[in-house]
Amino acid sequence: MDNKKEQKENLMEKIVSLCKRRGFIFQSSEIYGGVGGIYDYGPLGVELKNNIKQYWWKKFVSDREDMVGLDSGIVMNPKVWEASGHVGGFSDPLVECKACHKRFRADQIKDNKCPDCSGELTVAKNFNLMLKTYLGPAENTATPTYMRPETAQGIFVNFKNIVESSRIKIPFGVGQIGKAFRNEITPGNFTYRTREFEQGEIEYFIKPDKAESEKQYRYWIDEARDFYLEIGIKKSSLTLREHEKTELSHYSNGTTDIEFDFPFGTSELAGIAQRTDFDLSQHQQFSGKSLEYFDEESGPSTGSGQGKKFIPYVVEPSMGIDRAILAVLCDAFDQSDGNDGREKGEVTLHLSAKIAPIKVAILPLVKKDGLAEKAKEIYKSTKSCFTAYYDESGSIGRRYRRQDEIGTPFCITIDYDTLKDNAVTIRERDSMKQERIKISEVNNYLFGHILE
Repeated sequence: MDNKKEQKENLMEKIVSLCKRRGFIFQSSEIYGGVGGIYDYGPLGVELKNNIKQYWWKKFVSDREDMVGLDSGIVMNPKVWEASGHVGGFSDPLVECKACHKRFRADQIKDNKCPDCSGELTVAKNFNLMLKTYLGPAENTATPTYMRPETAQGIFVNFKNIVESSRIKIPFGVGQIGKAFRNEITPGNFTYRTREFEQGEIEYFIKPDKAESEKQYRYWIDEARDFYLEIGIKKSSLTLREHEKTELSHYSNGTTDIEFDFPFGTSELAGIAQRTDFDLSQHQQFSGKSLEYFDEESGPSTGSGQGKKFIPYVVEPSMGIDRAILAVLCDAFDQSDGNDGREKGEVTLHLSAKIAPIKVAILPLVKKDGLAEKAKEIYKSTKSCFTAYYDESGSIGRRYRRQDEIGTPFCITIDYDTLKDNAVTIRERDSMKQERIKISEVNNYLFGHILE
């Protein structure tokens, strides 16, 4: 194994270890041996995840006039998945080792040999990735259906409801964040490829015009890339990969992936696709219900309500929330070489203050002489505005290191001078610079630095 590859594998192991040790991510059902491809977010992980989701929602939905939101059901009428093509075509090629009987995706196997025991593999067969379930009191009489493999179809089947209830006009988009499920043959790379995951998806509806579709496609590529930059991912870690014509779905006029340089290789974070009118047309055909949009401003202007009906084109930015979290953690992880003012081996998570699970830690210099009581007053005041953490255990240096390791951008130290001048010392994580400010200015200081 070459040195660079070994370093990347070691980095991934360190990130996985940190996530468990500090409460970001746990293996699901670990006390029972775990469940392959499913993970639980711990106390810090759920805060990080919620912060990323809230920033996504603010940027793409609540701050825009041309967007509305949706939260559709995980289980839908099974005909939805027939119309979308998932029942017939949502599959991966599966092979099985004749010796150890382990199963793998055929397109990820080299030399047609089992990667575990070098045994001979079976001929590949298609394996549908949807998780099947049943609705009803008894399985033999219940209706078979599926756990949704994507959130997008909930938007398409609600298109008419959204238009009629919100009276929004094209061009407009619908945003949704939610769980999706795929029965992956070989889940792996920690939370990158899992069987239960969360997506942030937008369906942006426009007039059926190729030039407009191309314009919106380029616009949403930029918007999606900006999202990753704004949550703290380095520009150098991102690449855009436009799909070749041979890769495109038959209905797509263009698809671009935003990829990230993970320790295990460059892999997809998001996909932006021109889906034309495929999805709405399919659901109109299978349901027998019109999903046409009536544009009063098109067609003859007679004052009699005449206009033009059409099935809109769609541009779809689709982003994996769990993948965004993993990318943020990989990009933020930094182990000191001892030349930056920290001890060699110390870990710092350089998380953006916007998404850091804890924004500020309140640290009395010692527990006695009234410092702890004063610190708790400041903690109570600060916690009303920010996710804050109180810690009075151990040396102040050790407490700083604990906060650096989980990405807390600011630490506030209450010392003996605080009792005299009502001022505290604020330490910034990345530069380790310290600044003295009045207690009355703490929250304004944090607002200014966290939101910048």
